[in-house]
Amino acid sequence: MNCEQLREHYELYAIGLAEEPERGEIREHLERGCEVCMAELQRARELAAIIEGSAPLAEPSAKLRQRILASAGVEPRRLGWWAPFWAVAAICAIFAAGFFNSRQKELGNQLLRARDQVREQTIELTRLNEAFAILSGPDTTEAAFGGSQPQPPKGKVFVNPSQGVLLMASNLPPARSGKIYEMWIIPKAGMPVPAGLFQSAAEGTALYVRRGPVDVNATGAVAVTLENEGGAPQPTSQPIIVAAIPSRGPSAQ
Repeated sequence: MNCEQLREHYELYAIGLAEEPERGEIREHLERGCEVCMAELQRARELAAIIEGSAPLAEPSAKLRQRILASAGVEPRRLGWWAPFWAVAAICAIFAAGFFNSRQKELGNQLLRARDQVREQTIELTRLNEAFAILSGPDTTEAAFGGSQPQPPKGKVFVNPSQGVLLMASNLPPARSGKIYEMWIIPKAGMPVPAGLFQSAAEGTALYVRRGPVDVNATGAVAVTLENEGGAPQPTSQPIIVAAIPSRGPSAQ
């Protein structure tokens, strides 16, 4: 396995819960000095330490001993003078093993949740940085849509020749099951060019970035249609959004 295939298992390896063959593969990578695996394992261990330190330890109930003995049918008064010591030792051993396993599993779940949250936040931050780069670009062209429709999706499209296209919309309900929104770059001459798939948020807002260079002078409009979940090479329905891109001056590149 390569490092990318092992990406999902570093956190579990760090707390001793990774299974074969992933555990053996990670160990092999570490033994040969794989820098990627060493860095990922260090990150996973630091994350585990943070979560371990922030989670309060559970305290056993004062009546736990009596409940366990009763459920096992043990009556201490029949076991002689050494019964309390035996019972306490047995209970502590059972409790320690169960608590350790439960604690490890819970820590593993927390690690996985934390990893997913970090990834989601990283994706969102990247998307916002890309949007800001387009918004703040000196060569960005702006176009509004939806102002004249009775119940429109409303918003703006920003096109930057080097950064890409940014769509910001409201009143755009989430696409129903099996459907997805697809953006199109409509040239002044030629067929619409697919520009990516996106979904709007539950409250009907959307922020979508299509990265990459755009020939703004050759672009007539940016449109959005509702397509089947996998998208389409050409639009199969009437556009929900059409933002006409204004022509730029002759000196624009």
